[in-house]
Amino acid sequence: MADALPMTQTLAPANPVNASSASRELAIRTQNLTKRFDRHTALRDVDLDITAGSVYGLIGPNGAGKTTLIRLLAMAESPTIGDVFLQGEKLHYARPQFHLKRQIGYLPDDFPLYEDLSVWDYLDYFARLYGLKGKERTRSIHQVLDLVNLGHKRHSVITSLSRGMKQRLGLARSVIHTPSILLLDEPVSGLDPVARQEFRQVIRNLYSLGITTLISSHVLSDLAELCTDIGILEFGYLVESAPLAMLYERLSQQHIVIGTRGDLKDLQTELRQFGNLLELETKSQMGQVKIQFSGNPDEAANLLRSLVEAKIPLYEFHCEQESLEDIFFKIGHTQPT
Repeated sequence: MADALPMTQTLAPANPVNASSASRELAIRTQNLTKRFDRHTALRDVDLDITAGSVYGLIGPNGAGKTTLIRLLAMAESPTIGDVFLQGEKLHYARPQFHLKRQIGYLPDDFPLYEDLSVWDYLDYFARLYGLKGKERTRSIHQVLDLVNLGHKRHSVITSLSRGMKQRLGLARSVIHTPSILLLDEPVSGLDPVARQEFRQVIRNLYSLGITTLISSHVLSDLAELCTDIGILEFGYLVESAPLAMLYERLSQQHIVIGTRGDLKDLQTELRQFGNLLELETKSQMGQVKIQFSGNPDEAANLLRSLVEAKIPLYEFHCEQESLEDIFFKIGHTQPT
């Protein structure tokens, strides 16, 4: 059997994008997207734009509509009202659009695994479903196994794999046909920290290939590491959608933690000379204060220099940024009435 091929050299999405085009093109667009199930409305007038080549994180509480939105994009459900556009082309749910379906890789939360098959046979089965033949099929299987770091397990029976390996195998199955759009519904659910780290690295590799990825997850720290953009769903409404950097700039406060080995009152007196500081928390036994700080890095350096020049014996001075979880709780539960 041939050696695995370097993934970054051979696998590319069906419609690859580069950095310059990604800033202009939309891989996914929805307009007034609504989905009702009997009397329950799961999605309400969702207008979503996802730039080609981005990693878009979708967050929200249980029942917010994340899975429903992903299923609509994957053509596993049809909308009650509204339109979906992939690569600029409108989806028509009533008739087959195989060329668009081939652009999509979809990993649902409960994806099927035929655990009596070997890893190779499982991927070979799905590669055949996508019409891959002969050497192309063999090459694609090697490539995705290399991507998810399961080449050494290609002859193993699936039931012998760990949960993290099974999840990475599901991801390999989702990209066996080189899609340009990847939809992942809670892909790290139930994984331990090591398995989550391995999964994050796979997503980074896909991002480097220009594959547009939409991820829903409750693990917000993972999304903060991976995503270029974030959308927040609440009760079926898309209440926020923006680049992650913009969300941090607009909604995330910066804190500075300062600790002194001297008298805490001396530190607090010195800090009062800076009018734009708000003391948030004091730990007297540790000689430590946390302040809200809205300045830039140069201003933070000036603050540190002033404290040193005032002969405050510091043992700690570091900046903290509010997390994506903090941003979520600020925005959450504010959906339109």
